[in-house]
Amino acid sequence: MTFTDDWNRLRAEIGKVVVGHDEIVEGVLICLFAGGHTLLEGVPGLGKTLLIRTLSEAMHLDFSRIQFTPDLMPADVTGTTIVVEGDGAREFRFRKGPIFSQIVLADEINRATPKTQSSLLEAMQEKSVTVGGETHVLDKPFFVMATQNPVEQEGTYPLPEAQLDRFFFKLVVGYSSRAEMSEILDRTTANVETTISRVLDGPAILAHQQAVRQVNVPAGVQDYAVRCVLATHPGGDLATPQVERYFRMGASPRAAQTLVLAGKVKALREGRQSVETADISSSVLPAMRHRCILNFEAEAEGVSTDQVLQNIIDTLPADALIPQG
Repeated sequence: MTFTDDWNRLRAEIGKVVVGHDEIVEGVLICLFAGGHTLLEGVPGLGKTLLIRTLSEAMHLDFSRIQFTPDLMPADVTGTTIVVEGDGAREFRFRKGPIFSQIVLADEINRATPKTQSSLLEAMQEKSVTVGGETHVLDKPFFVMATQNPVEQEGTYPLPEAQLDRFFFKLVVGYSSRAEMSEILDRTTANVETTISRVLDGPAILAHQQAVRQVNVPAGVQDYAVRCVLATHPGGDLATPQVERYFRMGASPRAAQTLVLAGKVKALREGRQSVETADISSSVLPAMRHRCILNFEAEAEGVSTDQVLQNIIDTLPADALIPQG
């Protein structure tokens, strides 16, 4: 099976349950094959958890769900050391927490305290957990999909910018259309059972992740990704007028890595071995909307991060007009 075949098979299985949200599903799959993690933002009831659970059912991978609440402790995520008695002796054993799965759903991550959030985000970055001075390596592939509700602010702890940076994409889940809503009702209010087939296993996903890394990125396309990121830096040579006016801080180098890797996945999905500029520009919003910080003027005028980033996409030339410094 080629990468495109496996992509289409996985997409078809998800489509048996999830109605619409094509861009969201594509973004989640890009994160999976690029080896990154996903943050899904949207009001309750839009199918965020359903999408993640369906994806896990379509793959031969261990799955766990962590419901984040204010009283959740770090040990509830990573695990803890317990005392075990047997044969007249006592010994300490490490009991693994739900983070020790290959697909982890972190539901409503902004409801837990920063200390608990950091226990998950450390595992996301290091692919390991350290408890009691001993490091435990997580199984690969390791994929975290976190959800958060942007509406309810009471009793929530927004993720700091440095921790948001660890998510490959931030995907904003919108409302369904009229036709999609009717299809949802047809599927969920009738006596219909849907069976999800498992189409991919861990070794196949790891092989595809390695294949993604082999896709070529022409120098001009890579420079375009670099300029997209530099254009978000206020005071920089490539900053647009809107960036100078509305951004307090621009995207980090991780954003450039995200753009290139996402571009490689999109190219391979279409059977190409070389990334094009369109592959980069189409990933700017999900790759950088959570990595740029608005200033007070933007908040006062109701300007969103997506609006400023879209302006960069519309105005930044595909070919470099300014020589590298």
